[in-house]
Amino acid sequence: MTIRQQIEDTEEKILHPKAALSKNSKGRDKQEQECSVRTCYQRDRDRIIHSKSFRRLKHKTQVFFAPQGDHYRTRLTHVLEVSQIGRTIARALRLNEDLVEAIALGHDLGHTPFGHAGEAALNEVNPLGFSHYKQSIRLVECLEKNGRGLNLTVEVRDGILKHSKGRGSILNTDDMPMTQEALVVRIADIIAYVNHDLDDALRANIIKLSDLPNDILSVIGQSYSGRIDVMVKDVIFTTIKKDYETVSPSDSMLETIYNLRDFLYERVYEHPSIIQEFNKAKKILKELYFYYLQHLDIIKEKYSFQDQSKDYDKFTIASDFVSGMTDRFALSCYKSLFVPNQWF
Repeated sequence: MTIRQQIEDTEEKILHPKAALSKNSKGRDKQEQECSVRTCYQRDRDRIIHSKSFRRLKHKTQVFFAPQGDHYRTRLTHVLEVSQIGRTIARALRLNEDLVEAIALGHDLGHTPFGHAGEAALNEVNPLGFSHYKQSIRLVECLEKNGRGLNLTVEVRDGILKHSKGRGSILNTDDMPMTQEALVVRIADIIAYVNHDLDDALRANIIKLSDLPNDILSVIGQSYSGRIDVMVKDVIFTTIKKDYETVSPSDSMLETIYNLRDFLYERVYEHPSIIQEFNKAKKILKELYFYYLQHLDIIKEKYSFQDQSKDYDKFTIASDFVSGMTDRFALSCYKSLFVPNQWF
């Protein structure tokens, strides 16, 4: 018996009946020989961590564009925080922690530079539309490893595709993922970002803690760690109380989370200083997109992220390239293309 098989046997003995067992995975699009040491979900996690798109997340915006301060979140720190929160919930509920970790680390691979500003820009100019969760799937299926993709399991890809809910309900029954573990990531995602975006907004002096309505503060408390703690424990104990009918916060906590999210949209995401930078970022991404749309040869000749054997349409090629940029690379390209050089 291999180490992997021993791990799979252990999963069957200790995980909850509603957990996604590694040995029961629906598999990969391309069959592979199983690893003797790692389960399929552990391999997916490792493939994501070692991918180029994962490394680029460290220089992609969360809320504050191209931050110079060392302590503002980036897209990379966001996915790490989602992973930590998700794993805590999964371990307490005896769900598959490896599956949760793989989905969490991969869920934002397709995000553009400048966060949702970049996503909005590409969605406006690309006639085929653009969304970061679909782009994340495109990366792991088509673009990584020079077009070969990462060949991830069905469960991980499903969790990545269905993690996003925008401003909608995180428990929308019309778009539920196939595993409880993916639902854990969906919940961990919103717990992570409402808390760290609040923390960053406080750091940037955009708001003060006293600005939060009392009905929110009275539930989640004054400290950053305390707010996450109360939300995570609520999810754990509510799910157990409801006998795993679904992974979910209590109705009252869900309302508080939504109220906090609405507060952040009103007071942070739509703050005049943020909107001003948001519009600048959109302009940069749109101009880069239109430029590369007319100069696809630059992408095809100099950059190997595309599989040249596949005949992608020009809109997709341009979106792939621009969305894969980091904040600083997008700014560098824009400066090189559109800002005149100074003579000395």
